[in-house]
Amino acid sequence: MALDWIVLIFCCFGQLSAQSFNITHPNDLELEDRLLRVLLRLNLEEEYNTLLVYGEECVFHSLLRRLGAPTVIVESGSTNYDWAFSTSTLILTCGSDAEREENSKTLLKLQSTRRLIYLQENTQPEAICTKYSQKEQHNIAMVKPSFYLSDTIYSCRYFQTPNYEEEHFFADQPIYIENFQNMRGTAIRTVSDLLVPRNMAYRDKRTGETKMLGYVSHMMNTYAQKLNAKLQHVSIPELGVENAIVKEIMNWAREDILDIGTAMVSSLQFSNMDNAGYPYLLTGYCLMVPVPAKLPYNVVYSMIVDPLVLCIIFLLMCAFSVLIVYTQNLSWRNLTLANVLLNDRSLRGLLGQSFPFPPNPNKHLKLVIFVLCFASVMITTMYEAYLQSYFTRPPSEPSIRSFRDIGNFSQKLAISRIEVNILISLNNSHFREISKDHLLIYDDWSKYLDLRDSFNTSFIYPVSVDRWTGYEEQQKFFAEPTFYLASDLCFNQLIFFSIPLRRYLPHRHLFEDHMMRQHEFGLVAFWKSQSFFEMVKLGLASMKDLSHKRSVEESLKLDDISWILKLYLGAIGLSICCFILEISRCGERLNRLWRHWRY
Repeated sequence: MALDWIVLIFCCFGQLSAQSFNITHPNDLELEDRLLRVLLRLNLEEEYNTLLVYGEECVFHSLLRRLGAPTVIVESGSTNYDWAFSTSTLILTCGSDAEREENSKTLLKLQSTRRLIYLQENTQPEAICTKYSQKEQHNIAMVKPSFYLSDTIYSCRYFQTPNYEEEHFFADQPIYIENFQNMRGTAIRTVSDLLVPRNMAYRDKRTGETKMLGYVSHMMNTYAQKLNAKLQHVSIPELGVENAIVKEIMNWAREDILDIGTAMVSSLQFSNMDNAGYPYLLTGYCLMVPVPAKLPYNVVYSMIVDPLVLCIIFLLMCAFSVLIVYTQNLSWRNLTLANVLLNDRSLRGLLGQSFPFPPNPNKHLKLVIFVLCFASVMITTMYEAYLQSYFTRPPSEPSIRSFRDIGNFSQKLAISRIEVNILISLNNSHFREISKDHLLIYDDWSKYLDLRDSFNTSFIYPVSVDRWTGYEEQQKFFAEPTFYLASDLCFNQLIFFSIPLRRYLPHRHLFEDHMMRQHEFGLVAFWKSQSFFEMVKLGLASMKDLSHKRSVEESLKLDDISWILKLYLGAIGLSICCFILEISRCGERLNRLWRHWRY
């Protein structure tokens, strides 16, 4: 029995030794050393913090303990969870069919990640590059088991034939390149919404080609030039519509019919922004309100007369009347209600008119008259300054201060059905403050835009701050502004406008980088400032004065002083009544009646 156990132990020891000898075969060790150098070089070119290994065990697994980097091993080739690591990742794949990822969010996050694939000797790199390009994954490098002998790395190159390159490890050549820096004339499919002034189409007379203007189109044109690509405008009639709107463009982006939409989608319209890029514009959504009309001249007289100031002047008149009555004889004997309220000297003095001065006045009366004359100069100068200023530039009628005030004005809010549906779906509190009777809803989007572009002052319009800049530029050619942007009447102060993108667009990062660089260098602001002149150039706008300038008369009309005449006639009528009562001795008769009734 003891001998049997000894034989069994030696057999097991021999088997373990054989396995150890196979693992540590010199060729395998050399291959591991060469691949370790590759991984270290990749880390120097672009640092990675996480390794993701697909497939069953291969030479990559034995390297993991030597690298000491956080590693996720997926033997089945697919994960059932969302890849949530924020670190830079390097994917190692054990075989051409090892990676079978099915999670859409993980595919999107790992789309541009670098991949190193371990191939069998009989596998063709060209087929592997084609396979991965169909999945829109282009940062692919491959090594074969004979790598320790040839030091050859196969790297996929998308826009060339053949679609890969053989590179020597020790050659001074990058393993991974940005394939889309030069697309070699490849088409970028797009559809334009032709929404002025963002996108404006015209036909080049020299070449006969359809070209685009507008600050969104300029960004798309420069992007295609940067990548050495060309824009292919997908035929809209073939898609079954006459005019492309943002909603349809977003749907085409989801269905991969187009790559990048020449349009902008707002954060108010869509909650799921998977098919939209980084925000291109940040703007507000406010009301474009007609400038209040100037008050007529006949109302100016009532505008300069403030009730509080009138009360103060009346109290001054009463005070001067009391002082004049007392200082004339230094006695209160003549102080009556009539002498206070209807004092001729005090009233005429405050109005800046002459009045009889008593002979041999005392110094107290002189001082009161001096103060009275000074007050009259101040009052008449003040009112004359107000009157001349208001005649030169009359004040405006009351303006809208809140959304509830819209119901108190004659103008209605003209708005499209699309915008109404969006505001209702968002349960916008400001929109709910507007009565339905003061809304004019247009089902036809184009008719609504034509109405707004006509500067019809019978309506109020919602407008983005971005679009308002074009209207503001156009109004510089008006005799006087017709509309103003009510910055305190905004449905939303901050809206994100993004460009529709295909979800798995492989050069999304290049597009967003290009877009932000345009902002950084001020090109977007410049394009926006020039958009109105481009509209004029294409005949989509004109420099015609659409304002309704008020005609300035050379002199006042009778209607302009109607209130003054009415007050004058009223005062004359009151004077006549008082004169009649005076000559009829009505006061004496009333006094006798009072005494008779009293006694």
